[in-house]
Parts: sequence; C-alpha cells; structure tokens
Amino acid sequence: MKHTLSPQRYLILLAVMLTASVGDTLLSHGMTQVGSVSMAHLGMLLSAMRNLWVVSGILCLLGFFASYLTALSWADLTFVLPSTAFGYVVVALLSKFWLHETISLYRWAGILLIVCGVGFVANGPSLTEHAPDEIAGADSAEEALAGAGESAATDGVR
Repeated sequence: MKHTLSPQRYLILLAVMLTASVGDTLLSHGMTQVGSVSMAHLGMLLSAMRNLWVVSGILCLLGFFASYLTALSWADLTFVLPSTAFGYVVVALLSKFWLHETISLYRWAGILLIVCGVGFVANGPSLTEHAPDEIAGADSAEEALAGAGESAATDGVR
C-alpha cells in the first residue's frame, strides 16, 4: 500500500527544505561578517551570537528542527531526509546569487546527482508497512519494535 501525502505534509517537507537552506545561508553570511572563531578566542563566539544574520540563521534552523521533527512523526527517516534534498539546489542558488560564491561545475554535477537520486526515493512509500500480526502478537512495545527490526533484517534475505 502506497502512502499519499496530503498538501499539509508537502508544506512540512517544503518548510524543512527552505528553513534549512535559508538558515545555513544566513549563518554563512553572518559568520563572514564576524570573522574567524577559534577555541583560543571564544569571545568571538559571543560576538557572533549578537550578529543579526547569525541570530536569524539560528531562528531559521530552529524552524527547520521543528518541521523536521514533525515530518519524522509521520514518515520514515529514509523518506524525509532524501525528499528534502532539493534544498541543496536552494543553497547553491542562494550562495551563488546572494553570497556571490563561485560554484564549480563539479559541485553543480554533484548537486544534480543528489537531486536525481531523490526520484528513486519519491516513488517509494513514506512509511514502512508492518504486518498487523507482527505487532499484535508482541506482549510489549519493546517486543513489537524488536520484531519489526528482525523482520526488516530478514526481508533482505528473501
């Protein structure tokens, strides 16, 4: 049985992708303003925490974490993480046109390969199906989880 995603779930995946991409870009921009931070000069780290770009990036990454947790509550990690890989394109575009970074042909090729791999994941189910008898026969949640792990391990043997 294939799971279909509701529009709200697509929006959560979009939020995961955009908040991570924008947050990382904002952090990069802020840290270029702050300068080098090292263990010998931890005061610079406090200075970085007062930079508006760094704070904005941290807030975006908090939004990423919240939306990521939400997505993981209804889908497998092996679906959520690759389905947000288009964020690499967003980061590359923001880096090139906003941060004015040079992106080599090799990096563009790598980004393209990653995004193409998303197509393989997008065709699969968002949640692993377990037979009802596997979970119903277990006396506890731990046994149910252990049984699910064993069945996943033996599925590859068949």
